[in-house]
Amino acid sequence: MDAVKTTNLTKYYGKARGIVGLDLAVSQGDFFGFIGPNGAGKSTTIRILLGLISATSGSAQILGTDIGRGKTEVLRRVGYLPSEAVFYTGMRVSDILKLSAKLRGVDCKDEAEKRCERLQLDTHRKAEELSFGNRKKVAIVCALQHRPDVLILDEPTGGLDPLMQREFFDILRERNAEGVTVFLSSHILSEVQRNCRRAAIIREGAIIACDSVDALAKTSAKRVSFRGSANISQLEGVRDRKEEDGAVSFLYSGETGSLLHALSQGQISDLSVTEPDLEEIFLHYYEKDGAEK
Repeated sequence: MDAVKTTNLTKYYGKARGIVGLDLAVSQGDFFGFIGPNGAGKSTTIRILLGLISATSGSAQILGTDIGRGKTEVLRRVGYLPSEAVFYTGMRVSDILKLSAKLRGVDCKDEAEKRCERLQLDTHRKAEELSFGNRKKVAIVCALQHRPDVLILDEPTGGLDPLMQREFFDILRERNAEGVTVFLSSHILSEVQRNCRRAAIIREGAIIACDSVDALAKTSAKRVSFRGSANISQLEGVRDRKEEDGAVSFLYSGETGSLLHALSQGQISDLSVTEPDLEEIFLHYYEKDGAEK
């Protein structure tokens, strides 16, 4: 049984596109990345999965339960972390956590204390006194304290300093090792590359690639960097060229022989050929998809 599954999921806001024909399957226990720029359809997908909005057509299931018919059961087993957290003014952090637990009918006191300690969260402060980062910490505890089977995280690290980001992902990896499914929506590709095993890339409301992170990162393109001078303007397959302080760098997907010939005709003092990172691969998929349309 898949932890998250959508079939031909489509959402229009009037005439405006949200998502179109989205087919997605996330296995139980996976650490899954859902990546795309703002406006690609990530948040629309998540809101449908949580029953916050209704799909125009298609279906969505969490742990085998259709969100349209079993919303209460789904939300009992899901922890959700929104990109921005807003709380009632006048309430202390401790009251917010108690309210969240009460809404789920679960005693979360011990678990909440553990999470607050690790995230260095002061539970005596009022909501209106919290910085954006501390509001995010409160939302993290609310999402985790009832020990859900599935975590759905929408741009989760905004506002967290680097140390808290590291602690947060340590917690997620611990939960994932216990069998919890993590669905991480992000446009920060380094987060996905470091933590996720599988990922889907969404563009203009449709999935354009879905595979293991390692497989997505495998491409014929290489990152070529050198110091010196060489005429590469006639080479086919050169993209994303950058020049800075006498160093030239570009993505190359053309013939190796042509590249070596061009470089041998120049004056090269240093040369490296490396695998591109996930961010560069992401751009590769977007440009490739756009070129094919």
